[in-house]
Amino acid sequence: MKKLLVSLFLGLGLAFGGLNAMAETAVETAVVVAQATTETPAAEAPAAEAPAAAEEAAAPTVDKGDVAWMLVSTILVILMVLPGLALFYGGLVRSKNMLSVLMQVMVVFSLISVLWAVYGYSLAFGGEGLIIGNLDKVFLMGVTPDSLADTFTDNVKIPEYVFIAFQATFAGITCALIVGSFAERIKFGSVLLFCALWFTFSYLPIAHMVWGAGGYLLDKGALDFAGGTVVHINAAMAGLVGAYMVGKRIGYGKEAMAPHSLTLTMVGASMLWVGWFGFNAGSNLEANTFVGLPFINTLFATAAAVLAWCIGEALSKGKASMLGAASGAVAGLVAITPACGSVGPMGAIIIGLLSGFVCLWGVNGLKKMLGADDSLDVFGIHGIGGIIGALLVGVFGAPGLGGTGGDDFSIGSQLLIQAEGVVITMVWSGVVAAICYKIVDMVMGLRVTEEAEREGLDITSHGETAYNR
Repeated sequence: MKKLLVSLFLGLGLAFGGLNAMAETAVETAVVVAQATTETPAAEAPAAEAPAAAEEAAAPTVDKGDVAWMLVSTILVILMVLPGLALFYGGLVRSKNMLSVLMQVMVVFSLISVLWAVYGYSLAFGGEGLIIGNLDKVFLMGVTPDSLADTFTDNVKIPEYVFIAFQATFAGITCALIVGSFAERIKFGSVLLFCALWFTFSYLPIAHMVWGAGGYLLDKGALDFAGGTVVHINAAMAGLVGAYMVGKRIGYGKEAMAPHSLTLTMVGASMLWVGWFGFNAGSNLEANTFVGLPFINTLFATAAAVLAWCIGEALSKGKASMLGAASGAVAGLVAITPACGSVGPMGAIIIGLLSGFVCLWGVNGLKKMLGADDSLDVFGIHGIGGIIGALLVGVFGAPGLGGTGGDDFSIGSQLLIQAEGVVITMVWSGVVAAICYKIVDMVMGLRVTEEAEREGLDITSHGETAYNR
């Protein structure tokens, strides 16, 4: 068993082509230390005590307020998924598939959380690399209660365990989002196998490229404060590819497939909104004065998107709907995610308004153009909203427009960098997803039988029903 585990993680490291530079770093450090030792006269040794004392005084400290804030933020993100996203999705499907969606969201989140601890954290945040980290922290080796994770300041840190847990929730919700694209017709086991594969070969590389040390997009200067590319565009592309490869639901476009409970959908959307403050403001990693910016932007952008979606529906259909208001809220939350720490409140409102109008088109006009049965409009909301937010960071991040960019901020240059991040994420996720779906289809098949789909996945996949009649 031990040899099998060693072989598995060695193969995983080789699959990414990661290179471990620890030996080289150790050699260089030893040389520097040796030179410093030989060049320092013995008589000067006592003089080193003062710098040593100063260095000790400047050692990183753990702020209890930061720790408490990050624990709360982590809990809020879990609330987004369980029960927020589960109820939002569950209310949108037909009653015969309600339980299946709840199961898929809950179990996918649990699966990815465990994989994050086993190797995900190490590959996303361990070591340096353009595309992926390394396996130095596989099984969380070397992490102890005293280990500290980096924050945005050098002198304040948070426990690494807290950082690991916070980032685990991001990975978990990203994979759970994909469920909405192929809801009501996919095998439960196939969902789990696909998510495990896609998480390994798409989520982890994108997360490292955007947030990890030495990551390609991070070094290029791409701005993604809380996951517009890493979470939303990444998941939306996987979902769109899945909608094509799994195929349309039986009766799609011919039979009514209205949401069975907009009440639950509204409750789920409200929980998403509340939990999103942990998602966005928590990404600041500190409870300092700056955290107020992503917090207030999350409030204003979402409210603006709700209004925009309702106005758009009223103008195009004559009536504003509860489904539209809930969808608008999610669209605004998605769009402000990459921008919440880089734009001002007025910029956030504009981003929210634009996302409401454009995502409304995304779930109607664009969906018809694409011809895919994206059951719960994952691409129309998360994909389009994520693209809007990721690109508009390059505009409203300018200090002249209320953003936090420096004096050398260039809208044109930043837009190009943001666009590169969007394209890389879409292509990478789409290609990896297609390969993963194909593997799953060959191994166990993607879709349930026609009889099972007509009867409903609650009974056929889980032997239970969401509602007792």
